[in-house]
Amino acid sequence: MKWLKSKDKPEIRVSLKQQQSEKLAELGAYLLAVRKERSLSQEDIVFLTKIPQKLLDSIEQGKLDDLPEPVYIRALIRQFAEVLGLNGVELSNTFPLGFPPVSLAPTRKVHLSGLLRPVHLYLLYILVIVCSVSSLSRLLNNNTLSDSNQQEKQETVLKPQHNQVNSQASNQFQSVSDRFNRINNSDSLHIGVTLKASSWIRIIADGKIEFEGVLPEGSQRSWKAQQQLTVKTNNAGSVLISVNQQEAKQMGEPGKEREIKIAARPKS
Repeated sequence: MKWLKSKDKPEIRVSLKQQQSEKLAELGAYLLAVRKERSLSQEDIVFLTKIPQKLLDSIEQGKLDDLPEPVYIRALIRQFAEVLGLNGVELSNTFPLGFPPVSLAPTRKVHLSGLLRPVHLYLLYILVIVCSVSSLSRLLNNNTLSDSNQQEKQETVLKPQHNQVNSQASNQFQSVSDRFNRINNSDSLHIGVTLKASSWIRIIADGKIEFEGVLPEGSQRSWKAQQQLTVKTNNAGSVLISVNQQEAKQMGEPGKEREIKIAARPKS
């Protein structure tokens, strides 16, 4: 009896494979005929189904050994048939699967382990993402605090320096104005004006407007007066004034409006 049972199993397997081979040849020939009737090429079927052309050719030629497991063959036949406008489910179900009952138990175990494995990987993936986000958030917070502290230190250092510069500039411009007001070594006044940038300027000599308008960058002009000269501009930082051929001085801060009056000392 044991010999008979061991002999029966190979015969069943061979018979099942023959059935699958014969059915595949029948279905492949039918699908090939319908495809040509629809004037479709294998490339068209590949484009519509995403099935590799090698597998399509194996189905049409009935090459069972060049195809994957029977369950995948059935799925390929269904896709092929549906693209051709046929009933893919009904047609593919005619292809025999013939799963042996004995092999169901290990197949089911492998299937269950295959289902559990992605779940574990998914949970691990979520855990990694949570840890990464937490670490990144902590790192960004530390960098923000560090940048904030560094910026406060820089502001603390820069503020006194900025105030010191402004104080020096204010003193310098004030001294220039005082110097102009004290010019009285001659009977007449003579000023030279040089522009570092295009600016509006007005010159009043002894109560009479000698010039009012915009002078371009690099302009050099001079005016004379007997008693008083008044110079006004909308950009004090771009105007250099030389009084009675002395060293030229900047009128004031860049972008600021400023007016300076220069008076001659009365004759003694």
